[in-house]
Amino acid sequence: MSGTGLPALEARLRQDLEFLELPAKPWVPERRADDGAAVSDVAIIGAGMAGLAAAAALRLDGVERVQVLDRAAPGQEGPWVTYARMETLRSPKGLAGPALGLPSLTFRAFFEAQHGRPAWDALGKIPRGQWMDYLNWYRRAMALPVRNGAAVSLVRPRADGLIALEMEGGPDLLCRRLVLASGRDGLGAHFVPEMAQGVDRRFWAHSREEIDFASLRGKRVGVVGAGASAMDNAATALEAGARSLDLFVRRPALPRVNKFTGIGSQGVVHGFASLPDAWKWRFLHYAGAAQTPPPRDSTMRVSRHPHARLHLACPVEGLREEDGGIVAETPQGPFALDFIIFATGFRVALEERPELALIAPHIRLWRDRFPQPPGQESEELATSPDLAPDFSFQEKVAGECPALARIHAFNYPATLSHGKLTGDIPAISAGAQRLSRGICASLFVEDRETHFKRLVAYDTPELLGDEWPEREAAA
Repeated sequence: MSGTGLPALEARLRQDLEFLELPAKPWVPERRADDGAAVSDVAIIGAGMAGLAAAAALRLDGVERVQVLDRAAPGQEGPWVTYARMETLRSPKGLAGPALGLPSLTFRAFFEAQHGRPAWDALGKIPRGQWMDYLNWYRRAMALPVRNGAAVSLVRPRADGLIALEMEGGPDLLCRRLVLASGRDGLGAHFVPEMAQGVDRRFWAHSREEIDFASLRGKRVGVVGAGASAMDNAATALEAGARSLDLFVRRPALPRVNKFTGIGSQGVVHGFASLPDAWKWRFLHYAGAAQTPPPRDSTMRVSRHPHARLHLACPVEGLREEDGGIVAETPQGPFALDFIIFATGFRVALEERPELALIAPHIRLWRDRFPQPPGQESEELATSPDLAPDFSFQEKVAGECPALARIHAFNYPATLSHGKLTGDIPAISAGAQRLSRGICASLFVEDRETHFKRLVAYDTPELLGDEWPEREAAA
């Protein structure tokens, strides 16, 4: 396809689906609450890439009553045009991403339909805003039922086996299965060192937050961290006119090798979840200890500014207010700053998610059953949820919260249980399909009596009685 436009691509996608007999015919029996209220088969919290891929996979598998909820305005879902500050995606442009095995649903098809093959060949990496345009088109092309401005205030299991979602400013929504496609901080919050709590909030922010970079023009800015987010925020501050930029890195050298890239394969995608627990831990502990390097382009976006300074083996150990600004205390001495950005990542902290208050105490984490191997201790891994094969939570104490088997964590903290299937572009389709198949299996088993009744009641004949001549049958 070469610059033929999105209508032609959408026609091709419809034909692809028709040839594959997709979406599958709806098969899940409609469920109503005792009071007659409508019940969704699956509700998904989060309409970013993971939520859209999950909804599309369920639709293709014939699960019809799906609702996708996102508190953001249309086109603002996920990080891409909010707190992500890189110029381009870090993944290679040719990855299939959330296309679910459909060539016409890939970013490449979307791009070439508008700009042609020569433009694709000339493209380096995908501009961040263009990826968001693609996700917006994906949502429309797959007719996904997204409700924007829909914020869930409480997840409440019910005695009848349904899950009630209490909505801010609206009636409850009832569902049979709930998917949390809520991103990197969906089971907790971004992490900020305790030292930040001792200074006024106007002096600092986390890289996950909205930051008024224009206000940093002419200011002395510090960034804590050495990952991609640290570089992206440092570059954004410099490009906004920061007078100086100090990048504080705890390590004596920037990591250079992305270890997981070296073993990327369908073996990892499909095999990681089958590893023994000790091997899952070993793989992720090693990769985490090695750390992921910031992308070369992002790093050079910072280093080309002469007033940007990289401080290695220089952790920020203290922070205090002084002379209308702040002072960062480090092993290399104090640094006077006007503002500091913590690019210090995320953490699982179920107790900090008010919408999960009723279920959080019952969710089993890895630390609840897996002793950390000596020399491989990791709080990040220890607080990961211990998920079942269909991404559902499991109980700390059997029988205390059976609804957890109907709530699925399709977000970044699922990595220790399932591998990197829930947040990154390379394997998001495999993750969405695994999730959908797991939900389909549990819904079928749950509805087995209804399906058996359908089996018994089905009476459309294959033979009409005139297939065999009467004289031959008699003989």
